[in-house]
Amino acid sequence: MRVLVTGAASGLGAALSDAFEARGDQVLRTDVVGEERTRLETTRPAVKLDITSDDDWATAREWVEREWGGLDVLVNNAGVAGGGRLDVATLDEWQWITEINLFGPVRGTRTFVPMFKDQRSGHIVNVASLAGLVHPAGMASYNAVKAAVVALSETTGHELAPYGVRCSVVCPSYFRTNLMDGMKGSDKALGTVIGQLIEGSPFTAEDIAAAVLEGMDRGDDVIIPDEAARGAWDLKQNDRAGYDAVMRKQAARLDQMG
Repeated sequence: MRVLVTGAASGLGAALSDAFEARGDQVLRTDVVGEERTRLETTRPAVKLDITSDDDWATAREWVEREWGGLDVLVNNAGVAGGGRLDVATLDEWQWITEINLFGPVRGTRTFVPMFKDQRSGHIVNVASLAGLVHPAGMASYNAVKAAVVALSETTGHELAPYGVRCSVVCPSYFRTNLMDGMKGSDKALGTVIGQLIEGSPFTAEDIAAAVLEGMDRGDDVIIPDEAARGAWDLKQNDRAGYDAVMRKQAARLDQMG
């Protein structure tokens, strides 16, 4: 398969790229950091791609058309961490995270949908988060944009099904990655909590990547790749009172931190 991965210089994007390549797929690694860090080896194709730039998306599409003549899988992985309590997070922070975490996948999807329609084949994989399904306190902006990515993905799957194009959304819980490196926000207490959850997670980016490929192969529309995420989602679906109690306990803890 011919696969384009965004945010491929590190973290889950790098792990996904490695996993695709390990099974023989061709991978175009893209990242905002630039070609020199994304390639990692001279034999690996790479393109600089800022997912908020229409020009960069056009360049990526031109590369795919020129070098491959088509695309089989688009992985909208690139994103940032953020959030903050409702009276702490600023509107600028809301706009920043929305532009990257929602409009990034929107731009990627819009860029390649005409190609997929012409091919009458393709698979779009949007990396959202458990926060798209389960909504803890202190993370309204992050929850909202990731829930929007879940909705975008379902809509995309319905709309493109007549063309033989699939769409999957990935909703992992916390796993060990460098996501905190790009986190912005006024709510320092939230940053502390998220950092602790990421550092304490038993899951690696490689674990999540392997589960994503397995979910794609099964044909899953919603890929919940780790046990912690599946447990939280199951609690919300089957024990709403218990779920609310857990969420409100976390909210109280956050407020106690100041």
